[in-house]
Amino acid sequence: MRSRLQKIQFTLAISWTFFNFQTLAAPPPLQKVGQAGNSFFVAPPPPPDIGEPGQRSQAGSRGCGTDMSKPVTLVSSKQLTALVPIYSGSQLVFGTTIAERPRFFFYVPYSSASTYGEFVLEEAQNQTIYKTLLTETPGVVNISLPSKAAPLEIGKQYRWYFNIYCKKDNQIIGNVEGYVKREQLNSNLKTQLEKATLSQRVTLYRTNGIWYEALNTASELRRTNSQDKSWAGLLQAVGLNDLVNEPKVDCCALENQ
Repeated sequence: MRSRLQKIQFTLAISWTFFNFQTLAAPPPLQKVGQAGNSFFVAPPPPPDIGEPGQRSQAGSRGCGTDMSKPVTLVSSKQLTALVPIYSGSQLVFGTTIAERPRFFFYVPYSSASTYGEFVLEEAQNQTIYKTLLTETPGVVNISLPSKAAPLEIGKQYRWYFNIYCKKDNQIIGNVEGYVKREQLNSNLKTQLEKATLSQRVTLYRTNGIWYEALNTASELRRTNSQDKSWAGLLQAVGLNDLVNEPKVDCCALENQ
């Protein structure tokens, strides 16, 4: 009888230990951002090990050259903005990707006649893994990492910067910065994506918190189908309503490093 009781107690102890392990090991839940319909994005929990939160939009701009009080030419009253989510509690600028070389989107309000852009991607210890200079055209530009750039590693976090410089004095007049992390694509989601249409892929990406592929796919839909609401829905979900109708423009690299 005592041996049987000890066996039951041991079994319960193992079950309780397994239950606690499962509870502790479960990842934090995704958080739905935005409204119903197409206007939502299920954001992953922010990383706990990020120091500076970043900056999604540039606050104001200064002049070029010697006349620092005269702002550089803007094509609108809107500010330089990275098209990424922001966490309201911490102002953290962060998004995830499953791509080795994701595509980054920015809204640029400056005239290329007097300015140029620079995109920088860094890994830990401020080590630059990719940098390019650009002739930015006013509108929504996208920057793709070329095949010669080192691929992003799964589970690794990177920091990016997008700076605007004056051509006269090479001084920064606008900048945004944030973080990107590459996540592992699970086999179930991979199978679903392989069978999905572009519109279905956007839904799969945004319900799984994968921002960069969601926006990139929505951009493709916007290009091929002007009636599709995926692009507008994603931007509205993360508080970028005023950029929904801004045109997408080509962006030319001047120099790659």
